[in-house]
Amino acid sequence: MIQEVMQHIYRIPIPLPENPLKELNCYLIRGKKRNLMIDTGFRHEICRQALLTGLDESGINMEETDVLLTHLHSDHTGLISDVVSNESRVFINELDRNWLTRYPRFELEEQTDKYLVAAGVNAEMIATAAQTHPGRKFAPDPDFNRYEYLSHGDVLTVGDYRLEIIHTPGHTPGHLCLWLEEQKTMFTGDHILFDITPNITHWTNCENSLGHYLDSLRRIYLYDVQTALPSHRTAGNFHSRIDELLRHHEIRLSECLEAVRKEPGLLPFEISGRMTWRIRAKDWNDFPISQKWFAVGECLAHLDHLMHTGDVREEVDNGLLRYYPA
Repeated sequence: MIQEVMQHIYRIPIPLPENPLKELNCYLIRGKKRNLMIDTGFRHEICRQALLTGLDESGINMEETDVLLTHLHSDHTGLISDVVSNESRVFINELDRNWLTRYPRFELEEQTDKYLVAAGVNAEMIATAAQTHPGRKFAPDPDFNRYEYLSHGDVLTVGDYRLEIIHTPGHTPGHLCLWLEEQKTMFTGDHILFDITPNITHWTNCENSLGHYLDSLRRIYLYDVQTALPSHRTAGNFHSRIDELLRHHEIRLSECLEAVRKEPGLLPFEISGRMTWRIRAKDWNDFPISQKWFAVGECLAHLDHLMHTGDVREEVDNGLLRYYPA
């Protein structure tokens, strides 16, 4: 059932099958001439039916609706080709578009898989994860290519709302938040989530994604946000949550550095197994393959940042990445 979170702004809960995030908050802003949808859900029949039901309940039709994608992940983009009309404009940041279309998407995915092999993930595990990973399994149609680009500082006007685009790289290279200054409200996408921590991973075409994320958090802290509208779960205190996220990554960086100092020469896969994760599993060996995929990616992002700060160094040994104290 849809929920009116502000005047003429509605939330459609989109269930996310096979995913611990549980559901996506799809937002609809009703305008005077054109409406705006923010994110879509997986390319999965359950998601599609939930979205269509929400549109029907709201009385909004896609012929009068444009779509803004906060970032490339499939739970946000998967249904884009299934729901847009010929009249719909589709907005995204250019850096994230590269991961959505047939070229260079599959080339980037291949480079990512090779990097994970170098990080110590065995090829069989990568093949299994690639087939079951929701990010690939429920991705948008790779032949859809009607994307228009938004950059930091751009403005969209929808009805009485003025939405300023804020580029917040980190969770993905082109992640976007939307700032409604008059209402002191921000659509935070996955940049700031309140009861789960956004995954910050290594990106093939982006150096030091964690560093970008931390910088983005500090910059966005300066906005006088009174109401946050996140893409998953419920909201909370905007500024307190940023403080918590910054502390969280300080702890993760310390764990990662301690593992490298205690056992120089470890692979990222091995370092991941020595870090603390909030997941229902007895130990690292008991982790589901898909969760190991996410964990190694996040470990790599922290190692990238530690190399950037000069605390660790990377060596390639027979095609494998090993890390040592600097």
